[in-house]
Order: sequence, then C-alpha cells, then structure tokens
Amino acid sequence: MARRPSRQTASVLIALAREPLAWRYGYELGKEVGLEAGTLYPILMRLCDRGLMEASWEADPPVGRPRRHMYRISAAGEHAAAEAQAAVVESRVTAPDRRRQTAFGAVT
Repeated sequence: MARRPSRQTASVLIALAREPLAWRYGYELGKEVGLEAGTLYPILMRLCDRGLMEASWEADPPVGRPRRHMYRISAAGEHAAAEAQAAVVESRVTAPDRRRQTAFGAVT
C-alpha cells in the first residue's frame, strides 16, 4: 500500500492538476502553494523520479534571462492528485470537532 503524500506534496500535485497541460516553473509554483525553494525542489525531484511529473528546460527564454526548469503533471500524477484531493476532503469531513462545549451549551 502506498503512503499518503505529505500535505506539502499534496498541495503541489493538486496545484499542477488544476492545469494539467500547462508547463509551470518552480518559483511560480512555490508562490502558489506557499513553499520555499528548500522544501519545494526536493518535492519536485521526488515527483519526477516517481513518474508523477514531467520536467523539461524552457525552450526559448527571453533575452538576458537563463532558461528555467519547467514542470507538468503526468497522467499518473493526475491520478495521485485526485487521490490526494479526496484525502484532504475526507480528513476535513472526519476530523473531530476540536471546539469545546461549556456546561451551558455555549461553544468556545
């Protein structure tokens, strides 16, 4: 049985799955999901190694800017993203209500 992805990995998969045909670069993706480079890039490398993403170098960068590494979700990644999204929804539904009820019925 495969482990559930971490919250951070799930957020990357879900973000990429919103536009499965679009090539995205790391900085943009990191801003979207709120991850710093030291967390994001190891996740991207693992997802590529597992076949859940594709990676490629930018073909024609603007003059004066180096090429960027671009990422796109694979078909297997879309499946993993759907499972991650379902797990997120399920955890919200089944999470215990952590609010405390007082003796008089007020919720704090």
